[in-house]
Amino acid sequence: MTDHILFTVDGAVATITLNRPDKLNAATPEMAKAIVAAVEECNDSDTIRCVIVTGAGPKAFCAGSDISELDSYATPWDFRNRSDYCDAIHHLLKPTIAAVNGYALGGGLETALSCDIRIASSNAKFAAPEIKLGWIGGGGMAAMLAHSIGMSNAALMIMSGDMIDAARALQMGLVSEVHEPEALMDRARQLAATIASRAPIAAETAKINLRAAVSMPLDKAMEYERDLQAICFATEDAKEGRAAFAEKRAPVFRRR
Repeated sequence: MTDHILFTVDGAVATITLNRPDKLNAATPEMAKAIVAAVEECNDSDTIRCVIVTGAGPKAFCAGSDISELDSYATPWDFRNRSDYCDAIHHLLKPTIAAVNGYALGGGLETALSCDIRIASSNAKFAAPEIKLGWIGGGGMAAMLAHSIGMSNAALMIMSGDMIDAARALQMGLVSEVHEPEALMDRARQLAATIASRAPIAAETAKINLRAAVSMPLDKAMEYERDLQAICFATEDAKEGRAAFAEKRAPVFRRR
């Protein structure tokens, strides 16, 4: 739909790349629709088992929505109901890795937060700068930040709008790893390949379970986890895993 989104598949790993480096990969409505289409393809595929989300060029993961495009919405309600790239990434069924190379600002930060695992280059910068322009984030910023780094750290970022660097993001728990820029994508692909080698239904169920764990009371979350475990245990892949263990061989998972 647009050259500003690149969608590639290498074996069981798909990569969605925001490809507008001259504009710090700022997202447009056209890009959002292309991301939605890429997500649908990933969700419909039995062979794609992990998805990497990253930005083109050395400067930015994503600087959020292109502010020059925001006045194109006829009404605030149209803006409220737009196709949203953060929502699209959040609705990926497959495990996701954000490889944050450079600026992750506003909607770019929300996009990274919508991924299950976040790793960053040492030159990455993170911010929720909307308050400096008169509004707040609308792609889950407050909820996801609070769950990721705690209320005080989330308030610090959202209410100041100031940037933090990769080292501070690692300290806060916003990212899991920091790598030199030239090593970031190699690490993302290595991690994605590892996840893609695991039982895919179990990996997708683990994603559901983790999201439930932060939104449900503890007792209910534990009960829900037991139900999900039973569902996984009944799959052909679980039977294959047990057989492979007994036969001392690598399992062959088929997402069944």
